[in-house]
Amino acid sequence: MYQYIVRRLFLTIPVVLGVSIIVFSIIRMLPGDPARALAGVQATPEFIEQTRVRYGLDQPLHIQYGRFMAGLVTGDLGTSTFSRRPVTTEIAERFPRTLTLASISLLIATILGVSAGIVSATKRNSWFDNASMLVALVGVAAPVFWMALMLQLLFSVHLRWLPATGMGSVAHLILPSITLGMASAALMARITRSSMLDVLKQDFITTARSKGLAERIVVYKHALKNALIPVVTVLGLQFGILLGGAVLTETVFAWPGVGRLLVDAILRRDYPVVQGTVMLLAFLFVIINLTVDVIYAFLDPRIHYQGKEEG
Repeated sequence: MYQYIVRRLFLTIPVVLGVSIIVFSIIRMLPGDPARALAGVQATPEFIEQTRVRYGLDQPLHIQYGRFMAGLVTGDLGTSTFSRRPVTTEIAERFPRTLTLASISLLIATILGVSAGIVSATKRNSWFDNASMLVALVGVAAPVFWMALMLQLLFSVHLRWLPATGMGSVAHLILPSITLGMASAALMARITRSSMLDVLKQDFITTARSKGLAERIVVYKHALKNALIPVVTVLGLQFGILLGGAVLTETVFAWPGVGRLLVDAILRRDYPVVQGTVMLLAFLFVIINLTVDVIYAFLDPRIHYQGKEEG
């Protein structure tokens, strides 16, 4: 197990390197002159050139990339061209807010999705099964920004129960958390239902029932544990998606997190902030995937990573 973890950690190096190249290249391919954007609309050509030299934008791309990677290795993501503050400071202030939003959204998605999936599987073809799968289909298909606007219109404009935007109290978390967690809940409900149906057909479930065990024990003690492996996969991937996918939600609800920081940085052509934020999200994806693989071994003792490596 430990050898597998170390090996996966080493494999993250080419992944992070590839992401850094893609991010660096895409940002430089954006139309317009970043030096002019930084200097201002009414800046003179001399001041624009000084700005270009000041931020190293006059140097060849390979030198700019080398400086970026050197800073990345040492933990220095550069300085924001807009706020003149270290990028690590900007991200450190915003990331806890995004982590809180994503965690609550994942909790909502897990409770709703897994519960609906279990009940749908145990009551297959019932009215609840058909209704929950229809809701899940709508939840997967509905765009996040549309869902956010509809919730704002209903609960903030018409009913006036919850604040529409901003951050301050627990009430400000409700709408963005529900918006962000709806699609994940719908997906997890479908995956849980499918996995539970497959497990409930297995011979060991038939044996457990033949022994006279209560249906509750058969479902929650024997079937659910074996059905959790694909659910854990979705759970881990969805957490990474929620962290990165909070961009639209944070923008609509004016939530001051990493997603909102990324959008503002793109509009301002703040290269260091964009690069640092995307690299952070990519690294989190890698760590989450590794964590999911490790959890597999605890859920299913039949999985032996050492044996896979030797084979």
